[in-house]
Amino acid sequence: MVLRHPLIAGLFSLLLLTVLTSIPLHAEPRANSNALHDGPCTKQFNGRLITLDITPRPVRAMQPLLFRVTVEPAGELPPVLLLDFTMPGMYMGKNVMKLVRTAPGTWENRGVIVRCMSGKKLWQLMILSPELGNPAFSFDVRD
Repeated sequence: MVLRHPLIAGLFSLLLLTVLTSIPLHAEPRANSNALHDGPCTKQFNGRLITLDITPRPVRAMQPLLFRVTVEPAGELPPVLLLDFTMPGMYMGKNVMKLVRTAPGTWENRGVIVRCMSGKKLWQLMILSPELGNPAFSFDVRD
């Protein structure tokens, strides 16, 4: 189709631009903590260093894993922290693990990361703690 009238061509272009820019793009978030496959991953939140470590490495689905969170300075944090497992862009049900304090500033528990039937591998683990600012760690689970 060739639009010969400049006003109609301009209106058509404006309409096309409006439609194209109003379509939401649902790009899957990229993993930002794939360093977890090589060792602990540390972030700074609310003036504290928060480290997530998962062993054995590399982190694989459907195998027993040890989840460890360390916080410096630990201060007056509760004896139990909650670790929330989500898969960005896909509802995998409610997956929350209790991490129990095993030493000053250290919380641990054992668990398994399930394999997604869709083949997606990106997981986000968020430490649910208002005192820590709910830090999140994203990574791709390996096969």
